[in-house]
Amino acid sequence: MVYPQRNKHRQCIDLSGFWDFRFDFKNEGLTENWEKGLVGSRPIAVPASWNEIFAEGRDFLGPAWYQTEFNIPWGWENQKIFLRFGSINYLSDVWLNGEKLGEHEGGHLPFKFDITERCKVEKNKLIVRVDGNLLKEHVPPSGRTMNYPDTNFDFYPYCGIQRPVLLYAIPKEGINDITVITTIEGTTGLVKVLLEKNGVKGKEANAILTGYGIQIESRISLDATTEIFLNVENAKLWSPEYPNLYDLKVELLDNGIVFDEYSLSVGIRTIEVKGTQLLLNGKPIFLKGCAKHEDFPVVGKGYLPALITKDYDLLRWIGANSFRTSHYPYSEQMMDMADRLGFLIIDETPAVGLTFSKDIIDRHLDLCQRYIKELIERDKNHPSVIMWSLANEPSRSIAAKDFFRAMYDTARNIDSTRPITLVSMVGASERAFEFLEVICLNRYYGWYTQSGQIDEGCKLLSNELDKINSKYKKPLILSEFGTDTLAGCHSEQPEMWSEEYQVEFIKNYLEVLKSKDYVVGAHIWNMCDFKTSQSIIRAKGLNHKGVFTRDRKPKMAAHFLRKLWHKT
Repeated sequence: MVYPQRNKHRQCIDLSGFWDFRFDFKNEGLTENWEKGLVGSRPIAVPASWNEIFAEGRDFLGPAWYQTEFNIPWGWENQKIFLRFGSINYLSDVWLNGEKLGEHEGGHLPFKFDITERCKVEKNKLIVRVDGNLLKEHVPPSGRTMNYPDTNFDFYPYCGIQRPVLLYAIPKEGINDITVITTIEGTTGLVKVLLEKNGVKGKEANAILTGYGIQIESRISLDATTEIFLNVENAKLWSPEYPNLYDLKVELLDNGIVFDEYSLSVGIRTIEVKGTQLLLNGKPIFLKGCAKHEDFPVVGKGYLPALITKDYDLLRWIGANSFRTSHYPYSEQMMDMADRLGFLIIDETPAVGLTFSKDIIDRHLDLCQRYIKELIERDKNHPSVIMWSLANEPSRSIAAKDFFRAMYDTARNIDSTRPITLVSMVGASERAFEFLEVICLNRYYGWYTQSGQIDEGCKLLSNELDKINSKYKKPLILSEFGTDTLAGCHSEQPEMWSEEYQVEFIKNYLEVLKSKDYVVGAHIWNMCDFKTSQSIIRAKGLNHKGVFTRDRKPKMAAHFLRKLWHKT
């Protein structure tokens, strides 16, 4: 799952740009053999969500077809060649030169195809059919008929090729994957490198760690082991205040000659739970920030580098140090930037709105097991990722505990270094809290209930938090709280929908959380207003709980947070 890169032994080309595109409103493309080539198409930007680009596709979830052509560059003849899709939502069928490569289910995580024996030197025709229609057996599932489209989750079900499509080449024998695990003993950082290789026997691996005036090397025989150990004395640890990164290069050698290499950044840090505390590098950490969404006008959920840099700048502006990838994995570039800037991330699977219906629970579990496995494989080397979140707001069900226990065991078997959580709206009766290391709770007293009564809502919140702590005695993060707020709406006394009410709500909630020594984080819902399905509670098809507007203009609450969090 290592991200494709360019060096002396590896090559990568981004196929993003303008592709040919055609809606399949009558679902006739398969019977009319559109996989052979699109007729009557028009240009579309890739990556992007088609719902934000074409008016007639605003609420059309598919199917739709994409087409592009590419040539194989000079020098790739003796390499393995792959096509990699960063994210397509939701079902994908892929053809190359009229031959089907395969299919994939699920958005937000990458998938790839080996095309070494299937590509030509020139004019390879790549065609992708995308179907984002909502069904109850999908994850996330369809649901509320009062929503249009009928989502069982509160964000828009954007469709399309939404992250970069990469064409890349690697040596036929070489590095498949690298896992980096860091620990700390005194002032020494211990870096363990696990190497997964392909077809390499009788050769050597060399790991070189550089940075902050040091260079450490360790060479092993690949016949003996695939583990490499590097000890860094007086290590510069990674943290939000000091996001120190070392450069790691792993080389494979044959008789002293390098024939493959891969480089990545390494942050030396530990994360653990001790009692009701969350410890980073052995010291208590408090997560302050906002949950957020991948959402912006014109591109929808499409990958947009400028938006990533803007959002991080705004998070830093208000004094945040963390966020959750609600409610799906974000782009790999988003994670890379968090490593560089020192943000802490709760990394969440796409399992939002689960219902545990008997006729689909086994299928959902299969999908969710795959999602958590693929998420960890993708993001395991990011020091910014401090926690895995199995799901957001699943329904109350007796079956939920066993469901999430299976997911938990899968995650724990792959990664023993990070806490695992579940974001719940159930509260103290959430039985999965029995085995999870951290409790995440979403609460809106004073908004959806006790409407207009912030003081009453805060009393209920305080009592519930104490009840949960008394039962589980684990670190607790209030992972969502907020109010819909129309930018420019003001009132003399705090009143629902006004900017004054949002400030008063957030201020009072944060005071409650500050009084609880077992609370280790506060994530406001939401960083920015974002698009949803149309419904009677979503004016203009938007959730207005952002402390910034959808186009990133600050509301009063953003200025309040900036003043508060830069003090602390």
